Amino acid sequence: MGLIKTKGIILSESNMNDFDKMVTILTPNGKIGCSAKGARKPKSLLMSGTQFLCFGEYLIYEGTSTYHINSCDIIELFYPIRTDLDKLKYASHVSKIINDVTYENQNTYRILQLYLNTLYMISQSDRSLEFILSVFKIRLLTLLGFSPQIKNCTSCKEQENLKYFSLKDNGFKCEACGKIDKSAIQISNSTQTAIKYIMLSDAKKIFSFQISDENLQELNLVSKLYFNEKLEREYKVEDIF
Repeated sequence: MGLIKTKGIILSESNMNDFDKMVTILTPNGKIGCSAKGARKPKSLLMSGTQFLCFGEYLIYEGTSTYHINSCDIIELFYPIRTDLDKLKYASHVSKIINDVTYENQNTYRILQLYLNTLYMISQSDRSLEFILSVFKIRLLTLLGFSPQIKNCTSCKEQENLKYFSLKDNGFKCEACGKIDKSAIQISNSTQTAIKYIMLSDAKKIFSFQISDENLQELNLVSKLYFNEKLEREYKVEDIF
């Protein structure tokens, strides 16, 4: 029987039998599906540690057909998310995306880091939830290998007068090339700067910038359409509840 000690966060939970649970834990080394025996009993030591969005240090052992949680030391429960319906909706949306793009035996350290930082922002900050979601999506695409080209025009390689973001050609375009690209979205210099910052800044600082309401609308549009284009499906926050 192999024992695994790992930090991780509960991505999803479901009831099993009378008192048991099945949970999916995102760890730095991929997702793990685990059963938690008796976790739904009122006095179970696993009750809190197997809740959705619980981040902790788990001791897991490998059984015949699945993994089992032996114990959990809770690090963070993100309590403010649990008491605010809007925050919970966005956290659930982000969790759904993370669940879709991760798998077992995968190096997910940087994705887990982004996920935790995003949940912390949703939980503790007063920043717009749409702002947090847009930053999350652009940074996640970068981690998944879908970085847009930001140094020059994707068509003519011009480095000046960049005015558009092309969904079809994956990055910035100059004014001339952007006008003839039906997939291109016109964006301001401030929105370009924000996209560059999100892609290139330190993981702990990706949310540490200000943006006007007008430029946030552009950032929201680019992140939403580019994200759906690259992942080949449409993600909607309103579909969660």
